[in-house]
Amino acid sequence: MGITISVLDQSPMYPGETAAEAFAHTVLLAQKSEELGFRRFWVSEHHDSDHVAGSSPPALLGFRIRVGSGGVMLQHYSPYKVAENFNVLAALAPGRVDLGIGRAPGGLPRSTQALQRGVQEDASLTDKIVELRKFVHNTLEEDHPLAGLRAAPLPETAPELYVLGASAGSAEIAAGLGLPYVFSLFINGEESAALEAIRVYRSTFDYTYGREPEILVALSVIVADTEAEAAELAGAMKLVKIHLASGRTLTLGTREQAEEFGRQAGEPYTIEEQEPFITKGTKETVREQLLRLQRASGVDEIIVTSNIQPFAKRIRSFELLSEALAEVPAEA
Repeated sequence: MGITISVLDQSPMYPGETAAEAFAHTVLLAQKSEELGFRRFWVSEHHDSDHVAGSSPPALLGFRIRVGSGGVMLQHYSPYKVAENFNVLAALAPGRVDLGIGRAPGGLPRSTQALQRGVQEDASLTDKIVELRKFVHNTLEEDHPLAGLRAAPLPETAPELYVLGASAGSAEIAAGLGLPYVFSLFINGEESAALEAIRVYRSTFDYTYGREPEILVALSVIVADTEAEAAELAGAMKLVKIHLASGRTLTLGTREQAEEFGRQAGEPYTIEEQEPFITKGTKETVREQLLRLQRASGVDEIIVTSNIQPFAKRIRSFELLSEALAEVPAEA
């Protein structure tokens, strides 16, 4: 049984690097991903960050490989405008555009406030996904308040919608809408939570939309020539979570970001640091870990992110990953 590999790039900015350099690395990594035969290349959305340059997924997508967002934070945007953006992409790249929808804010409270400034509607994420799907497929009902409106241009093949998340709750949303689901294990960090979300997704999937369940897992992966080098590249990475008194839990990149989030949120909070879930090691070690996850989850496609520096080591990691999976025996 083979494993299909795709790539998620967050356009990380390391100390001393500019946004232009981060985007140049994203372009080079997309080209390398295509060269190595990976299935798709997704970019992420983050706001008001000194560590991640990508704040607008549609602006970064323009390659021959299957491209997409991982994901657009729909809570901030008009479903109609998102449909327009991705219909343009789908017209430029027929049959190769994915539209991943995320639940997280993608930034601190201040950027969320700025993105939602002047927005009066209070629609749920599920409602917005439903409306987005109608726009990208041009299926607004005759009694819809905006009946007759089109998110032009209308491409021959509509963008493929995916729901992204890191909990059973997001799995339920995807299943209830009959949409593909991506579990972000590099954000949640608990394999048991991933397996439970996958179980919930499969057991509650709504088949009335005319498609079969489709699940992907997003992982942080580091492949190096030696175990020691892989451990060194992983460094002192931590998974930093902030727990707000209101009950929300969010994952941030650093403790400093979590503290700033709490300050901007204006409510009591606690911060928890965990060891991140990173699949790391040599080709042999990583191959066995991926095959084990595949056996446990039944997932055949894994989206890999690898925010390591220097950039040459990141490229080398993907090259070794490609070699590792090319060497999977047929009976694996």
